[in-house]
Amino acid sequence: MKLTDADQQLLSVLRENARASTAQIARRLNLSRTTVQSRIERLEREGVISGYTVRIHDEYDRSHLRAHIMIAVHPKQMTSVVAALRAMPELRVLHSISGSHDLIAVGAVPSVGDMDVLTDRIGALDGVERTTSSIVLSTKFER
Repeated sequence: MKLTDADQQLLSVLRENARASTAQIARRLNLSRTTVQSRIERLEREGVISGYTVRIHDEYDRSHLRAHIMIAVHPKQMTSVVAALRAMPELRVLHSISGSHDLIAVGAVPSVGDMDVLTDRIGALDGVERTTSSIVLSTKFER
């Protein structure tokens, strides 16, 4: 499906606050409420919007140490490694990537010691060859 500029702007507003009222969104985008509502319904119906989620308050999120954890996996064990990583609640997202590593996870934990434990748990999984971690110092923006 090809999205219009208005659709992209609508999605951007929803990423910032999916609980914003249709009236608030309409005012922000200079559209009518019915136009906004029909666009949202169309985007949901066509599967562009597949659901809504909770965003954690920035202060709470900043109280956690975050890291990008790059993971190299034995090819035949990718499925089991992904399943094991999915079971770790400290991992916020997992991407398959190109390059010298196969996966990149974003982990969030309260302390450096907890991050050490998390990366050790990941490294100990059957099928994980090696990990490389980078601590996130700050987030300049997020959509």
